[in-house]
Amino acid sequence: MNEVTLYVENVDKHTLIVSVYVDDLLIAGDKEQLVEEFKTNMKDKFEMNELGLLSYFLGMEVTQSEQGCFLCQKRFTMKLQNKFVMENCKPVSTPTVLRQKLMKEDGAPKTDGKAYRSLVGSLLYLTATRPDIVFTVNYLSRFMQSPSQIHFVAAKRVLRYLKGTLEFGMHFVKSSSVKLVGFSDSDWAGSDEEMMSTSGYCFAIGGSIFCWNSKKQSVVAHSTAEAEYIAAYMAAKQLIWLRKMTKHMKIKFHAIRQFQQEGELEMIYCTSKEQLADLFTKPLAKDRFEDLREMIGMCSFGTKEEC
Repeated sequence: MNEVTLYVENVDKHTLIVSVYVDDLLIAGDKEQLVEEFKTNMKDKFEMNELGLLSYFLGMEVTQSEQGCFLCQKRFTMKLQNKFVMENCKPVSTPTVLRQKLMKEDGAPKTDGKAYRSLVGSLLYLTATRPDIVFTVNYLSRFMQSPSQIHFVAAKRVLRYLKGTLEFGMHFVKSSSVKLVGFSDSDWAGSDEEMMSTSGYCFAIGGSIFCWNSKKQSVVAHSTAEAEYIAAYMAAKQLIWLRKMTKHMKIKFHAIRQFQQEGELEMIYCTSKEQLADLFTKPLAKDRFEDLREMIGMCSFGTKEEC
């Protein structure tokens, strides 16, 4: 198994999952006896403290109920807003201005690079529970080397968006479906300077998405079809890794055809209205952005029972 921090044991059709981070363990299972036996065995061999039901981990707040789990980073967001004196800022509806194109050399005065990198780095950490800002934050990270005041204003807009969605997070609901579904999309030649395209994908099991990514493509695509093909390949690699937890992959784009022929994945046409990966490739209008945000399972803590 390639993911060396995750351990899975199947016993009589029951599953025990252990995730390791440095000296912390997260233990989950669908049978309480398995969990208790594992904890007892570990305590016999190691000095351990049991902290009880998971409620806070690596800056993520966890609320568990009969309906499922709600993950957010409200406390971290509030600290970030205080750090950049944005706690009383005016909220906005989207993290990105529609059709805004940022340039590396935009003619604007340069800004404090250290402060800009600190802000964008913190926002990248927030994307662990906020897929709605993934595209914007990855877009802003392209200007780390020499940011201008225009870049800093664009980064602070994300804080203004977070101000109005402070209670938002990911709600993972219980579901009988274990079907893995993914979406991939691209924004052809979205970068005016380099003519590079952006790939985006997301994956869901039983409703809410649990895996997402937005990334500038490493080669220049000469058509929308080529950009989509590259995006599909990136999504296919991630899908196979999710299914098999191994990253032994061929590096050729035509591997997608082989994956489909071998039954590893099925390529299905998706209409623009249903394309969740739109959220990870381009700035969107308010209504479209809010529709997609709801479709991927994001909601505020106060409404988590309804979403």
